[in-house]
Amino acid sequence: MQSKVKEHIENILEKEIVLEKPKDVSLGHFATPVAFSLAKEFRKSPMIIAQELASKFVDDEMFEKVEAVKGFLNFKLSNLFLEKKSKEALLKGSSFAKEETKKEKILLEYVSANPTGPLHIGHARGAVLGDTLARVGRHLGYQITTEYYINDAGAQMDMLGLSVSLAGRDFILHEEVEYPENYYRGDYLVDIAKKIYDKYGGDIFHDESRYREMADFAKNIVMDIIVSDLNDVGIKFDNFVSEASLYNLWKDTKEVLLKNGSLYEKDDKLFLRSTLHGDDNDRVVVRENGIPTYLAGDIIYHKDKFDRKYDHYINIWGADHHGYIKRVHAALEFLGEDSKKLEILLSQMVQLLKGGEPYKMSKRAGNVILMSDISQEVGADALRFIFLTKKSDTHLEFDLDMLKNQDSSNPIFYINYAYARINQVFKKAGKTPKDVLDISYENLNEEALNLVYESLLLPSVLDEAFSKRDMQKITDYLYTLASSIHRFYNQYKIVGSAEEDKYLKVLSLCALTIKVTLNILGIKEKEVM
Repeated sequence: MQSKVKEHIENILEKEIVLEKPKDVSLGHFATPVAFSLAKEFRKSPMIIAQELASKFVDDEMFEKVEAVKGFLNFKLSNLFLEKKSKEALLKGSSFAKEETKKEKILLEYVSANPTGPLHIGHARGAVLGDTLARVGRHLGYQITTEYYINDAGAQMDMLGLSVSLAGRDFILHEEVEYPENYYRGDYLVDIAKKIYDKYGGDIFHDESRYREMADFAKNIVMDIIVSDLNDVGIKFDNFVSEASLYNLWKDTKEVLLKNGSLYEKDDKLFLRSTLHGDDNDRVVVRENGIPTYLAGDIIYHKDKFDRKYDHYINIWGADHHGYIKRVHAALEFLGEDSKKLEILLSQMVQLLKGGEPYKMSKRAGNVILMSDISQEVGADALRFIFLTKKSDTHLEFDLDMLKNQDSSNPIFYINYAYARINQVFKKAGKTPKDVLDISYENLNEEALNLVYESLLLPSVLDEAFSKRDMQKITDYLYTLASSIHRFYNQYKIVGSAEEDKYLKVLSLCALTIKVTLNILGIKEKEVM
């Protein structure tokens, strides 16, 4: 709706404008400060210019009123226009706010956790952000492919093999084991060790030459756990790419970098000249022992990505990977790619409370809070929603007990209650949304019209949330809409009133907006509560 209004105003004024939504809707549904930008050109005050521009909208069916206020042009939409857009939305149903397919193809990589243990709560935040970003983008017509990069090469795999060996010797063979300072721990490793013992016997736990074999065995089991945990919260990937499978490309990739002078040797190591592209230091890509570093793996992987010819690439990384951004961008430039096509979003840590106290870590994982534990305790819908209530690059803290409250302090309950309330009103009236589809909004009161206006803002909310990569704008919008619905319900008699059909049509639009928005967020609406 907002884009249509903006386009209409620009056609009449024959100028591009900035269209804003006033905080106080009584001032108008939209406003533009265009008169201020024209003051110097016209050599008049913005107030006079705004009054002159307002006169261009006399008898315009889109607007009930266009007025100049302190240099701003304020626009109040007409009942007829809101009625027309309302019917269009209701007829579209689940396709409301859905746009036609765009040409832009995006490769979105997220989670990509090491396959050394189940997903913890920090991974969950990036997982929900990535999945929601993909859902919103697809609804807006972008061609998005989602991808999980499996870090199954390097030191973490050696550590996984050692950790499985230790778990087998300690808990299955019941030997005295001296644990190193760094190793993976948790009951899941004991379960894996038991499976290895059943297949290979106990001698394998003492054979260092078979640590990598045990690591690969464990990796496959852990990936099954990860995929299952993601599926439980509605997250599925189009692609899984193994880091180990790409290392056969390192030789060719290294040759390209050597030829263009972006690599140099020092102290028996091979360095990337990343300082030429803003990095603090040049980075090691091959160690003294000839083994490529983690950065080398990233370079190979991103070259593989760009070779697949997407228009844009988005990575969602944990905040601890901030230092890798310039390194990867530098490598892409050295490979002859446009690093501006790679966008990296950072997901900050999460702090969980339960009854005001820090949430206990999981015994199954050893030293972290598992995503699966939280989803089982509060449900996938609540988990998904709460992770979207703050922008991903800010710290998030919440109390699990709050998500069990049956009041406005629990946002997902409050929103679902608004939806269920509307369903109950229709049942009480003995009608369906189809029964009121053609009802006119003539003489509809301001509060009801504002509900229509709020509900029709969904397309612009989705567009802004996606363009700014800020899903909080969607959850904030839903909560505000739910608040308006509850306020309207408590203020007006609906069933049996002279305005019953008009109010029902308004509420059917509100319900559609809630349902579509929740579904885009990967959440199932609740018909009854």
